[in-house]
Amino acid sequence: MDSRREKKLTYITIGLIFLLSGVEYAVILPTIWRFLQTLDAAPYFLGLVLSAFSLSGLLSGPLFGHWSDRTRSTKKIILFANIFEIVGNFMYLMGYSKWLLLSSRLVAGIGAGVSSSIFGFLTRSTAPEDRATVFAAFMACRQAGLVIGPAFNIFLRLCDFHLGPFVINKYTAPGLFMCLLWILLQFVVVFLTVDLPPVEKRKARDSMTRKNQEEENEKGLVEDVEESDEEGKPLIVSQELMGSYGSVFLREEVIVLLAAQFVTFFNQTALETMVTPLTQKYFSFGELENSVMYFLGGVVVIAGFLFVRWLSRHVTERVILAIGLCMCNISCVWCLIFLAKPLGGFSWQLTEFIIGVFLQVLGLPFVSVAQVSLFSKITAEKTQGFSQGIRRSVGGLATILGPLWAGGLTENMYVMMGMMTILLVLLTVSNNYNDKTIRHPVRG
Repeated sequence: MDSRREKKLTYITIGLIFLLSGVEYAVILPTIWRFLQTLDAAPYFLGLVLSAFSLSGLLSGPLFGHWSDRTRSTKKIILFANIFEIVGNFMYLMGYSKWLLLSSRLVAGIGAGVSSSIFGFLTRSTAPEDRATVFAAFMACRQAGLVIGPAFNIFLRLCDFHLGPFVINKYTAPGLFMCLLWILLQFVVVFLTVDLPPVEKRKARDSMTRKNQEEENEKGLVEDVEESDEEGKPLIVSQELMGSYGSVFLREEVIVLLAAQFVTFFNQTALETMVTPLTQKYFSFGELENSVMYFLGGVVVIAGFLFVRWLSRHVTERVILAIGLCMCNISCVWCLIFLAKPLGGFSWQLTEFIIGVFLQVLGLPFVSVAQVSLFSKITAEKTQGFSQGIRRSVGGLATILGPLWAGGLTENMYVMMGMMTILLVLLTVSNNYNDKTIRHPVRG
């Protein structure tokens, strides 16, 4: 099999992984609360179950990333991580108690941490100028899963049979469905995935070296090695090397992009949490209306990722990040003015709501793709897995704190939206301050 075909099949497999992660979220989320109610769970237990998935992924991400950095073998890590997804979803279908349900999401979340290894792998196997385009495509795959996932519940809710000692109904069927999909994916990974070699960085220099004399070639080689040493900056830098003993810190541009990751996911999950209570309070939306709303939102996000994929071929990631932050700031200010205390009649209130949510959802792909791509460029390639794991952990922390913040302040929208706006403004100012630093990425 030629290398181009191997790369194509490997990328298809990675796309399927992101697709299934979106499908899993969209299949389980609509029924998990009623499932917990059948197990006599208190309302707060829903938050625990949803947070458990993010928490275990937060902890496992850096570990999987470090493993991939050490071995440079992403295939076996994916196979290992998928075992946790299979076991976790099997535990979900058992459905004996609320604690088993909590444990099932905790186990499945461990497998979700493999995305750090995947992003590290993509960084090493993709040229820097193509990175944003590739990341946007795979992020769009997850959003596609979120869009098509609810459609599977149309037939899953009809399930009513026994599988050995287990009862398969509309609540446990999502666990069985995802368990089977992850098992099938294991075979796809085994037969279609290969560990692609890192992208050669000396392609542009090859034509020059052929024309130079032998002594010039040797000199150029030495210069390349020195340049690589200078550019290969790790995520965490120790000041001990600079004369200050025992002090460890993160570089400023890294902090800015980690802040972008946190604020993006914090605001996104907070928005997801507040939307349903708002639509119920002001528009009397039911399950059908909310499902349509989430579907349309998913379509907008996918369109946004595809547009960013095209745009990344024409402008830099810094421009894409600035556009995304601008949209998110406008959205938060709009929501602070019009959604905290809606004005006008039903039609005007609905228009205010749609505009605010639309801008927030549309800005998400811009910020997400830009910060992931820039992060991969300003951190050393040899530790990409660990670096991406740290980035993912920051996002995981945001997905835990966002719903907690919004859930407790649905009756005090000024405080909730005010904090989201302040975070975005601080991020925008920090991004502009560090623009010069981020402009010079690390290619080592």
